[in-house]
Amino acid sequence: MFKWLSKLCIVILITLSLLILIKRNSKIKNKVYDYVYSDYISFAKINKLYKKYFGDNPLLEEKINIKPTFNEQLLYSKKEKIEEGLKLSVDDNYLVPSLDSGLVIFTGTKENYGNVVIVQQIDGVDVWYGNLSNINVKLYDYIDKGALIGNCNNTLYLIHKKDGELLDYEDKI
Repeated sequence: MFKWLSKLCIVILITLSLLILIKRNSKIKNKVYDYVYSDYISFAKINKLYKKYFGDNPLLEEKINIKPTFNEQLLYSKKEKIEEGLKLSVDDNYLVPSLDSGLVIFTGTKENYGNVVIVQQIDGVDVWYGNLSNINVKLYDYIDKGALIGNCNNTLYLIHKKDGELLDYEDKI
């Protein structure tokens, strides 16, 4: 218990010191705001750093044993490679499952892809689920593999990126 409290105190002290530094120095403040609001933040990297220096989060160790109500595999009748990823032919009102566990880092519209959900998987790969007619997740939701992302009609776009670079996941679907 003492070890955990000492780690917590160190984190609080570092955080407060950084906040004071940011508040007093306008150049640093502007850089931090630019980074937070315009640059890409990798939650997978933050999680790895946290585990490296502080170990597992004791607050998350106690897991509730809940069985998911929706745990499906991705089903499609045809796949076609497009410029940035894959275009999958699916049924009308198809319920879209997540390919892996991760954190929802974007929900909204993207040009050429309609309604999009971006999930940063636990391995750091960002998966874009595009052309959704309904979205069943919210920003910063943690979702499990096979969880319901939303639904789409006839066409689902999938794009895989890691650190901003496109990945070819055509054979892994």
